[in-house]
Amino acid sequence: MGSDGRRVRIAVDAMGSDSGPEVVVRGAISAAQAAGDELSVTLVGEEGAIWQALTDSRARDLPIFVSHARQQVEMGEKAQRAFRRKRDSSIAVCAALVREGAADALVSAGNTAAVVTTALLSLGRMRGIARPAIASVIPTSRGRCVILDVGANADCKPIHLYQFAQLGRIYAERALGISAPRVGLLNIGEEPTKGNAVTQAAYRLLDADREALGFIGNVEGRDIFAGRADVVVCDGFTGNVILKLAESLASVARRVFREEVRRSPFYSLGALLVRPAFTGVASRLNYEEHGGALLLGTRGVSVIGHGQSSSRAIRNAILVAARSVRGGLEAAVLEAMGAGEAAAATGG
Repeated sequence: MGSDGRRVRIAVDAMGSDSGPEVVVRGAISAAQAAGDELSVTLVGEEGAIWQALTDSRARDLPIFVSHARQQVEMGEKAQRAFRRKRDSSIAVCAALVREGAADALVSAGNTAAVVTTALLSLGRMRGIARPAIASVIPTSRGRCVILDVGANADCKPIHLYQFAQLGRIYAERALGISAPRVGLLNIGEEPTKGNAVTQAAYRLLDADREALGFIGNVEGRDIFAGRADVVVCDGFTGNVILKLAESLASVARRVFREEVRRSPFYSLGALLVRPAFTGVASRLNYEEHGGALLLGTRGVSVIGHGQSSSRAIRNAILVAARSVRGGLEAAVLEAMGAGEAAAATGG
């Protein structure tokens, strides 16, 4: 439930998936079933296609609604152009529902740049945040790690990285339940003098607020999956490369395992014994199990899914959005921004 005891209301872009509304609808049904009375879903898009996909008998009596949108933003469209010319797109209508208080969060597996632009221009930027960031959760040997930015800002200034650390820490605490999260700055070495001018200056900003942020210093690429930090901060170019690499791990592991098993009947016999353990490992590495990426720094709650998301990934993205609302993520970020404004005033 939300803080006022009512259902958390999620607006879902039914037209965003590469596979069409059927996959999104199945994910919404699964999320509504999993959440029980705590969640309602409004599917936004071409209502004829949505209602056709909602013929599944499991959808009966679930709190699932439909809101019509005449337009759809294609994956290859320029974000600013789509925002100006497609005011009745499924992404825009989702944002409008959040802005008008008819929904608490939006979820879209559509054009990432369009979702970021629409959320920023329609919902507004949070006070004290220079740029919003996309935060994704990836599995580690110790649990989970929030990495941001993973695609919204290819180039960053030191103050942006400092603010990403603030946002990531709050997300880890409020949405993931990680107590006293450890925050690391991604770099090519642990020493404060490593990296380029941006990361060196960002280190100084983060180090000056070490205790409040839970800053543990620089972390290297090998430290991410080892679970050395709960939050890893980087620019969006680097973060996106890491995210795409992480997403490929599960499928590559499964493929290599099958190829090795086929090489010998003895391997096949052994595979039967270790299959449950291997399945568990593959599930932990599968990005679909961790939901979508949260857009942090704009008003409201926005979750961005992969265009090739399965119904399971959509389900988990909706549940991530609901947990973020229930955890009071937006209010917590707004409360913490005073420190960010003070840092910006000192020249980051």
